[in-house]
Amino acid sequence: MLKGIDPLLSPDLLSHLRAMGHGDTIGVVDANFPAAATARRLVRLDGHDAVRVLDAVLSVLPLDDFGDACATRMEVVGDPHAHLAVFDDFLAVLDRHVDGHVTSLGALERHAFYEAARAAYVIVATGETRLYGNILLRKGVIRA
Repeated sequence: MLKGIDPLLSPDLLSHLRAMGHGDTIGVVDANFPAAATARRLVRLDGHDAVRVLDAVLSVLPLDDFGDACATRMEVVGDPHAHLAVFDDFLAVLDRHVDGHVTSLGALERHAFYEAARAAYVIVATGETRLYGNILLRKGVIRA
């Protein structure tokens, strides 16, 4: 155990978060996501929902505030403008951890999201049972 570090952050996950550089991407994905087939590096946290895992990750990970969306979700198939409760839950966590620059989530069509996830530095597979409980985060910098 470490002081001030969320116990959900396993040694493996902490190692990946620390190794990531500015602009690298991490995916936090639901239980239906093809994580093992998609991930270059995979961390499993099956007993926890995606919102709880997102909260733990953002307790140590700075988000990129340059350019377009630093947090991107998957669009609902057949209804790309649909707004689900899990998206609000993601935004609430982002609001707690980020100083006001994340007011909305970027969105990618399902297959484009899969392609973006394939390029991610690491994917964290969760036990999230809600559909579309998937989010990609782009790592930022810590300013002096």
